[in-house]
Amino acid sequence: MTQVKDKTDQQLNRALAELMGYTVEWSKTQERWSLMIGRKIRATSSGTEDLIWTYAPDYCTDPAASLEVQAKAIEVDAKMYVWNLSIVKWKDAVEPEEIDGWESINLEDIGDLLTASPRERAEAAYITLSQVEEGSRK
Repeated sequence: MTQVKDKTDQQLNRALAELMGYTVEWSKTQERWSLMIGRKIRATSSGTEDLIWTYAPDYCTDPAASLEVQAKAIEVDAKMYVWNLSIVKWKDAVEPEEIDGWESINLEDIGDLLTASPRERAEAAYITLSQVEEGSRK
């Protein structure tokens, strides 16, 4: 499983932003960095490349941004996202191999998953999107 526990919020936000399609470009003529989503400029700065990445969505602490990345992970592979969120949320209380056999989940457990923190949603989305991207490269 893709490791995320050792990532800081800023590192995880950048990794997720890249998976969501954000890029950073340097303009020689304007001497500034631009944070781009597609061809649309989201932010510019004459600071460093690391600084411009801080303008990407804060998936780890902003509830709205974490729901945005959660929606993308669900769109890509809903079952995998729920599995990953279960592992992130419940940690050692569930074995990943057990989740593979789940055909359904009870309502109390669904309620518990719905209370995931933005960081937990971001971690699960990162794992899901990374696994899907990795699978598409093979």
